Amino acid sequence: MRLFVGLGNPGAQYAGNRHNIGFMAVERIAEDHHFPPWRAKFKGQTAEGRLGSEKVILLKPETYMNLSGDAVQAAVQFYKLPPADVTVFHDELDLAPGKCRLKSGGGHAGHNGLRSIHQHLGPDYERVRLGIGHPGHKDRVSGYVLSDFAKADRDWLDDLLRGISDGAADLARGDGARFLNAVALRVAPPRNGATATGPAASKAPAGSAAPRPSQAEAATEDSRTPLQKLADRFR
Repeated sequence: MRLFVGLGNPGAQYAGNRHNIGFMAVERIAEDHHFPPWRAKFKGQTAEGRLGSEKVILLKPETYMNLSGDAVQAAVQFYKLPPADVTVFHDELDLAPGKCRLKSGGGHAGHNGLRSIHQHLGPDYERVRLGIGHPGHKDRVSGYVLSDFAKADRDWLDDLLRGISDGAADLARGDGARFLNAVALRVAPPRNGATATGPAASKAPAGSAAPRPSQAEAATEDSRTPLQKLADRFR
């Protein structure tokens, strides 16, 4: 069993805030993977379902960000989970908008939600760091994270959340690399013919140029020696 925790603040006034991207992530997972409706439990809202072969509890603490650890600890104690089975989705100022990184252990970097979880669980849980960018000065951070995403952010935000949902089953079974790859395919999909493989890669658009042969293919096209090539020119 895994516990996926999205960090944010409860209430409609905070729903679109940058600080609430953790809520948005677990909400997208619940919607796309057909989890049952959210219900009040563990000082928050929970939804229980399966991602692949793994049973997963989704949790949105309703304690406000600074006390997120209260809700997380209540769920961990009820299900008797070790910290390693807890994954926390949260906003990350130190990553560019749309970037996604995984981290296990280490400090909380001043994030109040993580600070609270550290106080209850220690540092040995997994984190999905979701980049929102930095306002440029520390005095502007509070207003920045508690303001809504701009209209210009909608496309990358939707791609990021879709990628998280695509890779959720991989994350639940502990395959972080495949999870990050699923996110990357949404946020920065490969250009046509660049790195794509499988059935889709063989479907070139009508009228497109034929793909250039690889170096290995080119090396096998002409096996004549230089002398033979020279002789053939004068035949």
